[in-house]
Amino acid sequence: MKIIGIDPGYGILGYGVLEKSGNKISHITHGVITTDKELSMYKRLQVIYEEFLRLLKEYSPDACAIESLFFYKNVKTAIRVGEARGVILLATSQMDLPLYEFTPYQVKNNITGYGHSDKKQVQKMVKMLLNLDKIPRPDDAADALAVAWCLAVETRF
Repeated sequence: MKIIGIDPGYGILGYGVLEKSGNKISHITHGVITTDKELSMYKRLQVIYEEFLRLLKEYSPDACAIESLFFYKNVKTAIRVGEARGVILLATSQMDLPLYEFTPYQVKNNITGYGHSDKKQVQKMVKMLLNLDKIPRPDDAADALAVAWCLAVETRF
């Protein structure tokens, strides 16, 4: 089973693809979708949508895991991240993929055993759990791999 994990954002959206076979979880790829801040918001959303669809077609995941929104101090940022999440939800639905959401607390707890871990702890554990040579960069990609890991270790799979 292939899982694509998403760390939502509108400037940088992280993704990570894992494959689960029995009890083995393997890294396939990770990266980011970036948008030009000079573009209008609706054009940025179009870039995210088109690039995400390309990833879905290229890697043919069986499920998608996405980090849910958490509290933002900046309301404008929260709305824009929510819009980017909406584009991902739409594309996932159009491809008829099951979608699973995880809170930041769930992701951290699943990866490190402590729901209040900092980013560096999560990144180090992602590297270790996936047996990678180095910590995935940028941070958004490492976070997306952590989200995908959460779904991979769920008992329903």
